[in-house]
Order: sequence, then C-alpha cells, then structure tokens
Amino acid sequence: MKSLLFLVLISVCWAEPHPGNSSLEHERIVHIQENGPRLLVVAEQAKIFSHRGGNVTLPCKFYHEHTSTAGSGTHKIRVKWTKLTYDYLKEVDVFVAMGHHRKSYGSYQGRVSLRESSENDASLVITNILLEDYGRYKCEVIEGLEDDTAVVTLNLEGVVFPYSPRLGRYNLNFHEAQRACAEQDSVIASFDQLYDAWRSGLDWCNAGWLSDGSVQYPITKPREPCGGKNTVPGVRNYGFWDKDKSRYDVFCFTSNFNGRFYYLIHPTKLTYEEAVQACLKDGSQIAKVGQIFAAWKLLGYDRCDAGWLADGSVRYPISRPRKRCSPSEAAVRFVGFPDKKHKLYGVYCFRAYN
Repeated sequence: MKSLLFLVLISVCWAEPHPGNSSLEHERIVHIQENGPRLLVVAEQAKIFSHRGGNVTLPCKFYHEHTSTAGSGTHKIRVKWTKLTYDYLKEVDVFVAMGHHRKSYGSYQGRVSLRESSENDASLVITNILLEDYGRYKCEVIEGLEDDTAVVTLNLEGVVFPYSPRLGRYNLNFHEAQRACAEQDSVIASFDQLYDAWRSGLDWCNAGWLSDGSVQYPITKPREPCGGKNTVPGVRNYGFWDKDKSRYDVFCFTSNFNGRFYYLIHPTKLTYEEAVQACLKDGSQIAKVGQIFAAWKLLGYDRCDAGWLADGSVRYPISRPRKRCSPSEAAVRFVGFPDKKHKLYGVYCFRAYN
C-alpha cells in the first residue's frame, strides 16, 4: 500500500501543468523594468599625481547606460565633490554645483571649479595645490532619484621625514605633532606616504604619529632594537593611541616649494641668533627642516657644511655620498640641537618667490 502511494505522489510531481492552469503559471512571473537608463559615474584615472603649488584636474564623467547622452533633460544635474577621511567614515565638503549655482568650502574656496569640457564632464580643477590637498576625493552625480559615485586619489610628489623636537625622543602628543610638522613647512604624513617612503628605502627605528592617529615606523634593515633581527622588513604598526596623552615622534611630509633654498656664504661661523639675522639681512629667512628635506630629495641639493635651521637644529644635505660627508648613504645628516648661544655653525636660508 505504501509503495503504491509513493508511486502516485511521484507521478503527480512529474505531471505537466494542465492547460487550464497556464494563466496561473504566467501570473507567477514578475517582470521588472527600470524606468529610464541607469546613471553611471566614471573616473578615467584612479590616481593623479601633482605637487604643491601646481594645478590638477581630478577626472569624473557621467553617462546613462546604453546611451551616449549626458542626461535625460528632465532633472537638473547636481555634482558634489567631497574629500574622504582615511577610514571613509567622514567626508569633507569640497565643491557643489547645480545649474548655475556653485559653492566651494573651507581652504578650497577660490581654488576649485568644474572643468565642464563637455555636457557630461564633472571633473574638478584644483589650483595652487596645498600639502593638505593630498588624499582621496569622491565625485557624486545626482539626477532625480538616480545617483552614482567615483573615487580619485590625489598623490603629491614629496618626501617623508622623521621629526622630534629639541626636547628629544617621544615628546609629542598627536596635536603637538601636527603643529611641529606645520612649523617645519610640512604636514603630518599619511600611512600611504610613509609606506611609499619605506619602499624607497626609509629606515627609522623611532615610532611616530601618522595622520590617521596611528603610530608606526619603517624598517628596511631588521635589527635587535627595532623589532628583532629575524623579523621581515616592513612598516611596523603600534596601533592607535590616545591623541592627548600618548607621546611619540612624528613623520612629516613636504613637497616642493616656491622659493630658493641655499647655504649662506658668510665670512664667519654664527650662533643661532646671528644666523637668523644673517638670513634676514640677505633678504631671506632661516630655512625650515621641511625645506632642507625637499631641496635634498626633489632638487638633489648637496652640501657638506653643517648649518642652523629654524627649529634650532643643525643639519646638512648629502646627495652624493663621499668621504667625510655621509660616505655610506645619501641623506640629510642630523648634527643635533647645539647650544644656541655658544656653538658656531653656518646657516641655511630660504627666500620665497613672490
């Protein structure tokens, strides 16, 4: 009996639908069709390279799928550019355009506009690039209920350098680290910038703040005091620390400058105050740490004479290693923070161009 019932059930399952039920079968099929073409936003390049003081265009164009037209004409196009934070959780307004209305924000005011080379061109033009402009930007295009986005990264040519003040190692909280970099013609470096510097050979055992609030350091030659000699090279991460209470060094980033960096030829060596006045008398200012690093890295500046800098440190840039002048590597050599009133050195000056 059970076997007979099983066969009956199988035959019911395999039976073809009755013609009388065909309408019911069709009613179960739901066809969804979008009302109009889908908006697409495209960045032709994911990364754009430039330098401080330059001009750049961040590419962004919008299309409707399956058509070459820019918009349907039934809604006004709204274009919004924002800058993304390192964790993508916050966005900083940069520029908004809708019809004839335009608005820029913060430090971007007067420096940003849309290229608008065609009716579907939403590319952002940034002039007089600042160090702070480095980072990821989002282009958002909105038309009616449709919207889409694209992300473009602006990279700056520059140099990352470790910095600690006269007080010595591990004396800066995060906010003091930001100010220290700014005082030396630079900004606190991002992880991407430190990583690129490590790939270019930067090796530094002291941990320093980065712009995302993390503390890290780059090692190309593993050794006992720096994580152990049997570890692999890399950027070592201490994690995220209290920005007010924790104290470390800092990694700063600077780019080219609009001016002239030079060693002042002077008949005598100078104390720090004499060095400051000598640069002023020459129509310049005593150079900052970021400026000596930029001149060394980007211009190949090379001089074996130790000289005062604005923070009271004494350094000299070597691009061509040689005997008695950094024989093993090209570097900005650090002499220290000598007694400002009694120690005598040369001086590096900086004259800004108008």
